[in-house]
Amino acid sequence: MAGSSHGHTPAAWTGVTIAFIGFCVSGAFTVMAQPIGFWAGLVIVALGGVIGGIMRQMGLGQPKTEAHTAQPARATES
Repeated sequence: MAGSSHGHTPAAWTGVTIAFIGFCVSGAFTVMAQPIGFWAGLVIVALGGVIGGIMRQMGLGQPKTEAHTAQPARATES
């Protein structure tokens, strides 16, 4: 796949960074036996996915190519 960015886009980096922070928050509160902090961390993880998706919709993600989109089947004439 020459020319592919393999997900190295602002949307991907931002979403993964936010999700990683949420994972760290959730892990820290698990060790401290604080369920509210654990759930807050999981909310941050989900927020990372939402923000990454919004940024992708804004055009900051990897552009779609013909290989990634579904194309209707064409009938061939014989």
